Amino acid sequence: MPTIVRKSVSAITETRREILHSISWHVRSSVWSPPTDVYETEEKYVIKVEIAGMRDDDFEVAFENNILMIAGYRSDLNERRAYHQMEIRFGRFELAVEIPISVDMEKATAEYRDGFLTIVLPKSNARQDEDG
Repeated sequence: MPTIVRKSVSAITETRREILHSISWHVRSSVWSPPTDVYETEEKYVIKVEIAGMRDDDFEVAFENNILMIAGYRSDLNERRAYHQMEIRFGRFELAVEIPISVDMEKATAEYRDGFLTIVLPKSNARQDEDG
């Protein structure tokens, strides 16, 4: 299971986010962003990333100042080939997701299964079931 790390380098996180946004608008870069869904329910905030061909160890997940950073590297086969169509991205990927609500990072989970990385961030104010 991928581990979510709390980092304390806010300036680096913000700078990386700004760079990623400017790169995606101005030049084609070797850094890419996989398709991502972000949604919330009454109890949680969920980030689901479609990224097949990876292992748990291939992901870096960090959270700081309400920014969730997800990065990794998807390797390609090292063989000579002549493409007729090329749509699958390989190499380094990064994405930043702003989390606009207060979440309980102590109960956050990350799971990679069937080509999807799913990160669940329980809301801090979500009701807790209590016995009694």
